[in-house]
Amino acid sequence: MSDVVLETLDEAECLRLIAPGGIGRLAFAGRYDLTVLPVNYKLHDGAILFRTAQDSSTDEDLRTGIARAEYRVAFEIDDFDTARREGWSVLVQGPAHHVDSADELAQAQGAGVETWADGGREHFISITPARITGRRIRREHGDS
Repeated sequence: MSDVVLETLDEAECLRLIAPGGIGRLAFAGRYDLTVLPVNYKLHDGAILFRTAQDSSTDEDLRTGIARAEYRVAFEIDDFDTARREGWSVLVQGPAHHVDSADELAQAQGAGVETWADGGREHFISITPARITGRRIRREHGDS
């Protein structure tokens, strides 16, 4: 009998796990087909918030060209202990909103999103979760 448990996480547990922020992977269909990029993020007011360079390929790829139309993306965050072969993964799906208004920008700047990459990353994008799912794999440690 296996001691491995694969557990489906509810939305509250998913949010608890990703609340500290860190690094996640942004997935979308861009001009060069499917794209997955690591970005530093914060969970801010219930949304995933990250920064990119203004007029960067990410900024351009996530614009629809239609007023108030937002590009749908997926965002994945995980944490693993490879020695124990345990970990969790959370998937957030929803629209990517460009933070363009002065009020939104002031709030985003106060969120404390730090980037590891050099260069001006002053454009903020937020992902409003339409769906949040997660899984955890763990080992049961019995008394035997």
